[in-house]
Amino acid sequence: MRNAVPTIGYTRTAIALHWLIALLIFSAFPLGITMADLPFSPGRLKLYSYHKWIGVTVFLLALARVAWRIGHPAPPPHAGMPAWQRIASVAAHHLLYVLILAVPISGWLMSSAKGFQTVYLGIIPLPDLLTKDKALGDALLLVHQILNFTLGALVITHLTAALKHYFIDRDEVLGRMIPLLDRKK
Repeated sequence: MRNAVPTIGYTRTAIALHWLIALLIFSAFPLGITMADLPFSPGRLKLYSYHKWIGVTVFLLALARVAWRIGHPAPPPHAGMPAWQRIASVAAHHLLYVLILAVPISGWLMSSAKGFQTVYLGIIPLPDLLTKDKALGDALLLVHQILNFTLGALVITHLTAALKHYFIDRDEVLGRMIPLLDRKK
């Protein structure tokens, strides 16, 4: 085992929030791409509702994660990493937090501007954040798409870095978020 520097793990709550948000993002992203290309139909409207429900849930879980993080700081980056990787890791994690909040907000703003109210789980109507404005709705659609593809690229980078730590560096970084893989055990 190379780079056997002791690591500090994440709390169970942080791990649970991480994986719940990841699962929802992995569901919402392909759903969003699929539904956009479907012809107008009741099925398409149902998929839009599911997509919005997932987005609202991601937003709520992201708020919970930020609140948790305030009281429970993230463990420091792996001490065996070069300084540039530690800086990149911290920057990427901060950008992930920004995007998991910004993507749902941009979707909510877009829905509001396009005149489609979000009704969470088909039960709780959320207030429209903007008045109906087609041009603004179209601009916010582009913003929502750009933020989503940026998030997708960052998630792929995040996954690639985690796998690099596990398979190439053979350190405990991935084990901090997946305790079953912790090489110290």
